[in-house]
Amino acid sequence: MTTDVDVRDWPETERRERLFDRLERADSGDEFEIVADRDVDPHLVRYQIDCDRALDWEYADPDAEPRELRVTVGESLDGTLGTIDVRDLKPQRRHEALLGIFDELGADEGFVLVNDHDPKPLYHELRSMHGDVVDWEYASQGSEWRVEVAKTGESDAADEDVVTRYDVRDIPKPERHPTIHHRYGMIPEGGTMELIAPHEPRPLHQEFRQRYGDSFTWEVVESEPGRCRVQVTKGEDAGGDDGSSGTDADAAPSSAGDDEIEITEELDVRDLPPAQRHERIFDAYDELATGEGFVLVNDHDPKPLYHQFEAEAGPEFRWAYRQKAPGEFRVVIGKAEGSADSPGAGETEAPF
Repeated sequence: MTTDVDVRDWPETERRERLFDRLERADSGDEFEIVADRDVDPHLVRYQIDCDRALDWEYADPDAEPRELRVTVGESLDGTLGTIDVRDLKPQRRHEALLGIFDELGADEGFVLVNDHDPKPLYHELRSMHGDVVDWEYASQGSEWRVEVAKTGESDAADEDVVTRYDVRDIPKPERHPTIHHRYGMIPEGGTMELIAPHEPRPLHQEFRQRYGDSFTWEVVESEPGRCRVQVTKGEDAGGDDGSSGTDADAAPSSAGDDEIEITEELDVRDLPPAQRHERIFDAYDELATGEGFVLVNDHDPKPLYHQFEAEAGPEFRWAYRQKAPGEFRVVIGKAEGSADSPGAGETEAPF
């Protein structure tokens, strides 16, 4: 049985209770077509924890507003962890949902995260925000990454007006800058990212100036031996909320025009489910020889993909826009002169 549920007119304070009531009265296998004005993932994970019953859901479109998703009710979890599959969510929405879900966890509560690549940067973010209460265990790795995430105690998260926080002292050096730039691109205009480092990260500050110009503010709010706290606030011209960040993918050193690249094919991923797109694109990139490339056709700006390539592919990676239009973005992705064996190439984790 399929039931239509539109939560947009429900009072915010009643949404969770009214949604839980409908799910509780459903039989295993029943489906709900839900329409909402914002993501309901925190409610669905909370339902699995409180009611010990499995749910499976998928959004109809990663960009559509209002949100439309199909939820299928499963059997009892019998004390195992509930699951959230974020592969059909845009990167920014993944972070917002997962940070909100973790905030709501009580001690010894958790969930299983399913993703299409290693979500290790989320681990660093949660640790930086909540301290040592983050338990993180990989259940599977490869084409499908499954991670058991749990809160082991009371969080010591500081109640400050920041979107996110990274303690870079706990992040391996090769992962630091790609992770920070990728997450910075997702925060809204006016939002603040806080960085904690053993000293002021001046090389990172210089990178920010090169990439984002004057569209951010950089403030050292605390400085003592072994600890420096910096708050970076995004200005109005720093980029959108799609995982992009100003001009980084347009003007970064790894970008290049078509003159370096021989186009071998056109790869249109618009008809593929979002969870399959990145794998198909990376497979196509792996098959390229030096000097070859393809034109990626997508239904939205794939700048988050740029960050992942930049972190993994090395100096031979090239990226150049051909078209930016509603529903049709065209990007040349290719390999030019540059050694894939260069030091550090491909050694960083994929940004989340």
